Amino acid sequence: MTIDRFGRRIHYLRISLTDHCNLRCVYCMPEDMTFRPNPELMQDDELLLLVRLFARLGFDKYRLTGGEPTVRPRLVELVRAIKQAPGVRTLTMTTNGVLLPRLAQPLAEAGLDRVNISLDTLDSRKFQRLTRWGKLEDVWQGIQAAEAAGLAPVKINAVIVRGYNEADLVDLARLTLEHDWQVRFIEMMPFAGATDLQLQQAVSAAEIHQRIEAGLGPLQPLNNGKLDGEARVFRLTGALGEIGIIASVTMPFCAACTRARLTADGRLRLCLLREGEVDLLTPLRAGASLDDLRQLILDGVWMKPWGHGLQDGLIPLNRVMSQIGG
Repeated sequence: MTIDRFGRRIHYLRISLTDHCNLRCVYCMPEDMTFRPNPELMQDDELLLLVRLFARLGFDKYRLTGGEPTVRPRLVELVRAIKQAPGVRTLTMTTNGVLLPRLAQPLAEAGLDRVNISLDTLDSRKFQRLTRWGKLEDVWQGIQAAEAAGLAPVKINAVIVRGYNEADLVDLARLTLEHDWQVRFIEMMPFAGATDLQLQQAVSAAEIHQRIEAGLGPLQPLNNGKLDGEARVFRLTGALGEIGIIASVTMPFCAACTRARLTADGRLRLCLLREGEVDLLTPLRAGASLDDLRQLILDGVWMKPWGHGLQDGLIPLNRVMSQIGG
């Protein structure tokens, strides 16, 4: 069991498979983003060695992220190997959904349990403006493919950006009336790369909640108000699905945090919104023993910060969002 100095059991690892992406979302990265060369990223054998080590330390919940994880070569084989590692209980993925029409079924057969799919608007013109390169119909087909493959319950992630899609909240929330999905609305968080937009055009959880209720009626709290992961969960009257609101900025959930992140270049990041990291890949490539790597992980987890410092004006600027993995 891996415990931090505040007594939290850290057992959930979010692994960035790559910083590369096939979209250029305005809140995530600049359009002319330069990605790291593949040799600087964890190779399959390195990643699997670290997964097995984390699993032996009690990490049992894993999420694959990016960049965009579906652009990783040999993804299906990698998913199969991760899911077969002793101690891995659940394996999920966050994706933009573009490549799911052909990957959903093979990923499900390889052992992937579920997907979160990013979808910030149902308006095709707004979607292209937000993603710069994307086509809404590709993502919609990806959602359908995921559901058909049994990667359920499907969760839809929507980052709300003022001036882009705040008017689309109600349409997205309405999806839960007819689909057994969880549509999750996420406060935009500030990072390097698009910091001005992230700070000046954020929409708070309180406003998201108010807009949905104004358009569709009361939101009934679920789970006795307890978090589902990062989300506070609600249901509209008569809805099949759920609505989640993730208020990382205005209502942080640090006391309940159980997660750490492994970046694509092999660094253990203990808080999404803090710059501190522990380099695991360099020692691994230099011949560090498993005991050495184990101690680096344990020491890093022990020093996991309580939470972010946004309220004090501390914004993490050492990476853009796509280099962390969300």
